[in-house]
Amino acid sequence: MAEQKKTYYIDIGSGEISQSETSSTWSYKIEATDNDIIELRELFEQNYSTDWQNFFRAHVPYVQYHFDRENDAYDRTMTKVYEMIHKLGNEEAKRHIESMGILTEENPPT
Repeated sequence: MAEQKKTYYIDIGSGEISQSETSSTWSYKIEATDNDIIELRELFEQNYSTDWQNFFRAHVPYVQYHFDRENDAYDRTMTKVYEMIHKLGNEEAKRHIESMGILTEENPPT
């Protein structure tokens, strides 16, 4: 038996996932199962942790951005977030993410 999908509103900047369209600002509307939301929350939590690592690393002046594993990890996780939103999102969300050019040959639209 397939899980029932519900409507969620996602704010990428804050990592907020809400079922209320009016409770806060949101960027993307998706239809997702409870398991999809658990996976998306885990990605946001992973980036929150990585963001703190980046904060502390930023105080080490000799490490350049392009040699920074934490920034690379953050970028990879953000790509996964956008892939997931593209997969679950409405047509407006899909078009916007495609226009960003974030989904490449290695990360094609699903």
